[in-house]
Amino acid sequence: MFTSIIAGLAAGGLLDSREKVGLVSLPSSVPKAAAAKTSGRRVSRRAIAAWLTFDWAAQPHFTLVTTFVFAPYFASRLAATPAEGQALWGYATGFAGLLIAMLSPVLGAIADAAGARKPWIEVFSILLVTGGASLWFAAPGSGTGIAIALVGFAVATLAAEFATVFTNAMMPELVEEESLGRLSGTGWAVGYAGGLVSLVLVLGFLVANPGTGLTLFAAPPLFGLDPATFEGDRASGPFAALWYAVFVLPLFLFVPDRPKRARLGEAVRAGTRKLVATLSSAGAHRNVVRFLLAHMIYADGLVALFAFGGIYAAGTFGWTSFELGLFGILLTVTGTFGALTGGWLEDRCSAKTIVGWALALLILASIGILSVDAGHIGFVIDVAPAMPDDGLFASAGERVYLALGAVIGALAGPLQASSRSLMARIAPLGRATEFFGLYALSGKVTSFMGPLAVAAVTALSQSQRLGIAVLVVFFALGGVLLIGVKAVRE
Repeated sequence: MFTSIIAGLAAGGLLDSREKVGLVSLPSSVPKAAAAKTSGRRVSRRAIAAWLTFDWAAQPHFTLVTTFVFAPYFASRLAATPAEGQALWGYATGFAGLLIAMLSPVLGAIADAAGARKPWIEVFSILLVTGGASLWFAAPGSGTGIAIALVGFAVATLAAEFATVFTNAMMPELVEEESLGRLSGTGWAVGYAGGLVSLVLVLGFLVANPGTGLTLFAAPPLFGLDPATFEGDRASGPFAALWYAVFVLPLFLFVPDRPKRARLGEAVRAGTRKLVATLSSAGAHRNVVRFLLAHMIYADGLVALFAFGGIYAAGTFGWTSFELGLFGILLTVTGTFGALTGGWLEDRCSAKTIVGWALALLILASIGILSVDAGHIGFVIDVAPAMPDDGLFASAGERVYLALGAVIGALAGPLQASSRSLMARIAPLGRATEFFGLYALSGKVTSFMGPLAVAAVTALSQSQRLGIAVLVVFFALGGVLLIGVKAVRE
């Protein structure tokens, strides 16, 4: 039933056409044996829909734990001070990012040699569920709460990222090349939708304001969760874990996997040799390396923009977690539609074109964000600031900030989705998992650069605005490098 709902999100012919072809279109007159030999395994509508459910299953971990619910609880309620909490969370994030950077390409190369990908996804799924569920025990006042939170978060994040590497590598074997953009865009949109639904459910039924004891829907939290000990916030981890465990099942049940090629020991040796050869002969893959470098830079900027966008809004307009939660819902909604639209447009132009336009518009939207504060729009236009009793988003500056934030959310979806499909288009044939490991590496290996640049400029200038402004350079430099990328397979 659920896969049928997901299939409806891919309207426009993607899933229908996939029932007829594998990797290559074949006339109906080709015998089945010849078709199987030429096009590989046929992929059904159900298989495509089941692959899409992975993004739906995994996204709540990033939405609930990493961004909007558990991370703020950790920094403001579990740690001794918000500054200490932010530092500890940053260390855990950096440690997880470092391991992801080091291990993703290695695991990808090993998996390419081994053949099958589902066994790897299964192992990381177990770790994701275990790490997420453990966050319930990170209670305030507990001597082990901080350690449990940091370890559980790091384990779940590592597992989610590694599982994504192997799931992404399935893309070229599911659809024809001209439909990769629509598949990737639909996947991102489904993921955004999963994040949105899970956020609304958690804020509406589980997380309560300690002052009122009521949730976003003005009702007591379900299951008798105690707002005083922030049980609703802590429940976001187990909720995301349970969500993943349920909705990842279609991937295992219905998506075809490659046959096993080698035993684990043989695959480790063969994959490691292949990865070493790939890294040592980077000159032979200059086009892919150039794209990975561009992706590394603009991905850092995007991660930092989302990480500091809420902080900037809180400092500029005095927004509380309630306003920031609504802001997050808005960005998730626009991101969903942006990913769907971007995937549709990509199949009518190119992945590189979508990435380039998204970066250009992100630069303009970011400058627009920086031009807004409580008393000004466009740097020089004076507006009346909001008064305490004016209600939500009452000032003109806040409304402009919301609108520009919605634009940034809409651009982030196609930027990430088209980056993923561009990687699938230019990666050497037969080595997709290995190169998606390098893709994950490029998105993580310097993930500290954006936040560090913002922190350094903010500290030197004592200005939040100038600190955020440095991210425009990341988008611009990534765009310049992208110009030289050829959108063709090596």
